[in-house]
Amino acid sequence: MKASKLLKFVGVGMVFSSFLFACSHKDSDVKTIGVLQYMEHGALDAAYEGFIAGLAEEGYIEGENIKIDLKNAQGDLTTAQTIANQYVSDGVDMMFAIATQAVQSAYNATKEIPILMTAVTDPVEAGVVKDWNQSGTNVTGTSDLTPVAKQMELITELVPEAKTVGVIYTTSEINSEVQVKMAEEAASNLGLEVIRVGVTTVNDIPQAVASVIDKVDAMYAPTDNLIASSMPVLWNVCLDKKVPIVAGVDTMVIDGGIATEGIDYYQLGYETGLMAAQVLEGKDPSTMPINTLQNTTLIVNQKNAEAIGLSIPDSILKGAEIVGGE
Repeated sequence: MKASKLLKFVGVGMVFSSFLFACSHKDSDVKTIGVLQYMEHGALDAAYEGFIAGLAEEGYIEGENIKIDLKNAQGDLTTAQTIANQYVSDGVDMMFAIATQAVQSAYNATKEIPILMTAVTDPVEAGVVKDWNQSGTNVTGTSDLTPVAKQMELITELVPEAKTVGVIYTTSEINSEVQVKMAEEAASNLGLEVIRVGVTTVNDIPQAVASVIDKVDAMYAPTDNLIASSMPVLWNVCLDKKVPIVAGVDTMVIDGGIATEGIDYYQLGYETGLMAAQVLEGKDPSTMPINTLQNTTLIVNQKNAEAIGLSIPDSILKGAEIVGGE
């Protein structure tokens, strides 16, 4: 009897140990991705949604074989760095950084954990990769470099008599400084004068824009995170003076612009998700290029145009996607 009980005990123990091993093995197969989004606005939110869809397309499903830990820095650089440091302490398998400040924080925190990025205008200028063709670091992903020259040309098509354009941007955002320089170059080629309108917080926008609004024929708002999240504020000032805004991305047009020739941030995130799957499968991010989207879409907010008495030429409307509702 004692021998029989002992065998039963050993048998139960082996079954229990096998169960623990199986559970442990299953848990180890679940990869944790720490997602650091710099702030909330439509473009960055769409990029996150696209990223999840891209992963799913390659068989990486949240709750099955990956765990997503999403945190938002709410536009605060110190908070972004704290979140990135915490992900390193937690031992995540990968970071996904949305926006330039987010990937800079992630790269400051680790040079070992793979980092996928998106919504970063110039990752070389930002100091997180060495080359567009082969990152040379633990960072890879996609850039949201938009066709700034096309967007400036769009201003001349919407406002043929335009001579001066105000370019609003956040002075602390490297991605914005890059786009402002591109806008100045494009404007020069088009015979336009650019007035820089630099701000540091959303509270600066009304006064900064008011100081130049009577000197400009149009405003240009690049894919700047602070400006993108504050488009209704910018629009209110421009609406009063009936000054059109050409923006860097479709969500900014919806929130207060007139038009853009821009990229799809959902698709941008989706492409990053596909790249993330490759890294999860063992590909070295340092050998991967930084990808951009080649296809752009012409977006027009007809409601906003009518609100400032701007007639959109038929040549633009024919090929445009109309947003903004009734």
